[in-house]
Amino acid sequence: MSHAPPAEPARSVADIATGPIARARGLVKTYGSGDTAVKALDGIDVDFGRGELTAIMGPSGSGKSTLMHCMAGLDRPTAGAVEVDGVEVSRLSERRLTKLRRTRLGFVFQAYNLVPTLTAAENITLPLDIARQPIDRDFFDTVVDAVRLRDRLHHKPSELSGGQQQRVACARALMSRPAVVFADEPTGNLDSESSAEVLGFLRRSVDDFGQSVVMVTHEPTAASYAHRVLFLADGRLVGELVDPTPATVLEALGARHQDP
Repeated sequence: MSHAPPAEPARSVADIATGPIARARGLVKTYGSGDTAVKALDGIDVDFGRGELTAIMGPSGSGKSTLMHCMAGLDRPTAGAVEVDGVEVSRLSERRLTKLRRTRLGFVFQAYNLVPTLTAAENITLPLDIARQPIDRDFFDTVVDAVRLRDRLHHKPSELSGGQQQRVACARALMSRPAVVFADEPTGNLDSESSAEVLGFLRRSVDDFGQSVVMVTHEPTAASYAHRVLFLADGRLVGELVDPTPATVLEALGARHQDP
């Protein structure tokens, strides 16, 4: 039997608008049952800052991708509550969850997930086209220039480098002006130069556009682009680092590796 976390006082519209962009309380995710059950998340309480880039790190199997998937409504928690921009995601029906993902959430994955038959421009506007929403051409131009793809808009994915494809995916994630962008190992398939371009854009989307980004990564250099790094181990939040550098991330990872 799952147990709901203690009820919290109702929050006002002002609280929601100025508080964290996303949060979880008592978050538990268990796969399987009985002797084969695996608890991927073990009672996590966490807030993700509005207008910030937050990185999630941890060893393989620590629960970092599971946490992000539960926050993004891609996976349902076994217990606990997830809230994104004032909406309790964990209580939504599948239909409303699909609409939320389409209109209020942006996604960037390690695999670029571009439609091969569409041009870069068509891939960027695809979420709005699917939702039958108008395209703000001024914002489109702003995003395209920010990812430096102006001269590649009419090329299809097969005609783009890996870094260019991932920048298309980043631009696509921003086009619906989502409340938060979830990025799962966005530079996992990229060389160091392309990684820096993608990470630089994600950070600029926060600094220049006021976007909120949650990124799972195993790379200290990638994590150093974040405002804050959260560390997971065995499904639990075990620490955090503010204003990280590659050196301080490595130091924090090393210290946790040495803990008994």
